[in-house]
Order: sequence, then structure tokens, then C-alpha cells
Amino acid sequence: MLVNKETGVTVDEVGNGIYRISTPLDIIPGGFTFNSYLVVDDEPLLFHTGYRKIFAGTRQAIEAIMPAKKLRWIGGSHFEGDEFGALNDLLEVAPEATPFGTEIGVLTSLNDFADRPARGLADGEEFSIGGRTMKWIYTPHVPHGWDCGILFDVSTKTLLCGDLFTQPGGNPPPVTESEVLTASEAMRGMMDYYAHATSTSAVLERLAQLDPKMLACQHGSAYREDGAGLLRELSTAIEHGSSAAAG
Repeated sequence: MLVNKETGVTVDEVGNGIYRISTPLDIIPGGFTFNSYLVVDDEPLLFHTGYRKIFAGTRQAIEAIMPAKKLRWIGGSHFEGDEFGALNDLLEVAPEATPFGTEIGVLTSLNDFADRPARGLADGEEFSIGGRTMKWIYTPHVPHGWDCGILFDVSTKTLLCGDLFTQPGGNPPPVTESEVLTASEAMRGMMDYYAHATSTSAVLERLAQLDPKMLACQHGSAYREDGAGLLRELSTAIEHGSSAAAG
């Protein structure tokens, strides 16, 4: 659903009570999207705030679904502008919301930046937002940032997977059942935004074992199909790429 013709901001339900808020920005040839995910429940949650400069559109998209003041949780994968840039603007309009992130991210960045104390989530920690249980998975350096983590909606088996499977393009469909690995690998080859960590394969296998039914990507389309299989394909691609580089 188009929210604003001028900015191109859209909001679409990609899963049961899970809304993808997408803002296109022409920062690379062919365009690029920045996605936030609104999870509607008794204690609504927003994963990724978007940049501060696109806050007005993000708020407008939230308001198309529910009053922004009802947000209770606002978090992101790791501390960067597109994950947390508009955090304080959102905290101002949602006075009962708690910011959250991984423990090390809260310690090093988030509690300094946020206007209210943030909740640092431990690896494997679960919390309820009403009818849903959310689970935090600590994924240091995967794809980048020692404070990186991923949020899993246990109830719908949706993996809010941050920068994994980043896809270029300014107007991708909100959700797809077509493979997205080819596009995301092309993006990785162009920008090399992955950390060269020794534990990447183990982290991706741990995520695959969650058997996610949807991968809610921060850039591009959400992927609804064999999430576990796609995560293992990514692991193989990274391993082969690392071996080729080492050779």
C-alpha cells in the first residue's frame, strides 16, 4: 500500500500481523530500499527505525496501521543510521516504548544515543509482546558489527534478519517466493559488506535450525519459502568464496 506518493513509502502485511514499511532511496544505480518491520500485538514492536531523515514517512506508515504512540518496543539489528537513526524521534511520539538491542550494543552505543534507557538482550533471550514470543539471537560479525543480532518471532517463525540477503532495487515486491540469493550475492560482491569472520557458517547454521518460514530482510523483498535452505545456500556460497580467496 502506497503511503506517500512523493517519497514512495509503502506499508504491506507480509505475514500475520507483520508489516513491512519500505522507503526507496536512490543511493545506488537502480535504487535501494530501507525496510522497517512493524509487529502488531498487545505490545507492538518496530524492528529498525530507518534514518532520521526519513522519520516522517516511517511514522506515516506506522500510523496507517496503528497509532504510533502505542509502540512498546523499538529495536534494531546493530547500531547504524538505518537501524537506529530515528530512534529518539520515535521515542518522543511513543512515550511508553523501550529501545532494545544486543547487550554489547546497548553498552557501547545505544544507551549513549537513546533518550531513554535501552534493554540489552542476551543471546537466546525470549520476551513476550502479547500473543507472540520474540527470541534474540546474537550473531556477532554476521553479516557485520560485533553488536549484531537477529530477532525471531517464534509464533510465526519469521526471522527479522537485518542485512542478511540484502537485495538492490528501488521497487521490489513486498514479499517473494522466488530465490533472492542471486541478487543478494551480487550485492555482496559489489560492496563486500560482510565481516570476514571465522564463525559465519556456524551462525548461519544456527539460524537455519530455527526453520524460519519467512526471512524479513531489511533491504529488498521479504522471502517466504524455505528459509533454512536459503541460509544454508548462503553459508555454502560464503565458504566457497572464502576458499577461493584463500587459494
